[in-house]
Amino acid sequence: MEKKDKEKKLLWSILFLLIAALTVWALVSQNKAFSLHSFAAYWRGAKKGWLLCALLAAFGFIAFEGAALAAACRPFGSRIRPTRAYLYAAADVYFSAITPSATGGQPASAYFMMKDGMAAGTAAAALLANLMMYTLSIVVIGAVIFTAHPGVFLSYGLAGKLLILFGCLAQLVMVVFFGLLLRDEKLLKRIADGGLHLLCRLHLLQREAQKREKLNAAMDAYRDQLLCLRGQRKMFFFVLLFNFLQRASSISVTLFVYLAGGGTWAEGMRVWATQGFAVLGSNCIPIPGAMGVSDYLMLEGFGNMMPAAEAANLELLSRGLSFYLCITVCGITVLLGYLLQKRRNHHAGIL
Repeated sequence: MEKKDKEKKLLWSILFLLIAALTVWALVSQNKAFSLHSFAAYWRGAKKGWLLCALLAAFGFIAFEGAALAAACRPFGSRIRPTRAYLYAAADVYFSAITPSATGGQPASAYFMMKDGMAAGTAAAALLANLMMYTLSIVVIGAVIFTAHPGVFLSYGLAGKLLILFGCLAQLVMVVFFGLLLRDEKLLKRIADGGLHLLCRLHLLQREAQKREKLNAAMDAYRDQLLCLRGQRKMFFFVLLFNFLQRASSISVTLFVYLAGGGTWAEGMRVWATQGFAVLGSNCIPIPGAMGVSDYLMLEGFGNMMPAAEAANLELLSRGLSFYLCITVCGITVLLGYLLQKRRNHHAGIL
């Protein structure tokens, strides 16, 4: 990673921490029913077995994405070790969270993939296939919860309903867009050409002819890799399955926290659906704004089912495990992976 790139990543990491702190502050200060005393009592009274399930589900969010990325790489003859797949997933999750519109996730994964010897075109094609199935998995979950729990959706106010519907529309558009990119590399080339030309016109990049030559070479490699994906229905099925399990695992953190607090399975399914709607709605706008939308939809949805204090406790604890703890673990994993990579490169240079 170049020095300027590292500085940008550090800046976005600080901004992410600031937004996270402001979000938690807004939750605890604006909710009159919330108090640290009640939250501490909620934590002490929670059943630790269910909290352990919630913790495992939070780590499942990373592990299942790693499995999806490994499956996406198999058509290219790449067998990814579980530890490396976990690192690729952690890089995607962490940098998607701290960069605007989640733009840093896939490049960060690609960085570690290419450091492991994977061709750039292979990494790009595998990541695009995974991103499409990730988006499709959210659509599938949306269809499930709309069908099984329409009453949960109807319980939201107008603002909540609009956020959820806009999130659904955004995911559908993205699925179609990613599908077109996988079927027609010329579309991606036109987009890349336009982006390169714009950056050069804005003087953010120099030597346009040289950059375009490199872009054309990369696109030729990408086109060859796309041919490996044609007819790979089994691969796409497993990538979709792992992405579905990834999202379901993350949503289940809230269910397990609710059960830890003494909730019932019957109401727990409605809690699961509420968390699913929060996931859908948070995709209506890019990160970092999506963080606030998710918290808003969770609080409103839980508030329709339980007392305000209990809703706040459930939101804060489940969000802390499924998002903030998960991001922290991913950040530590990426840092360790980067340091180990630098150490291997140093030893290779000496030898």
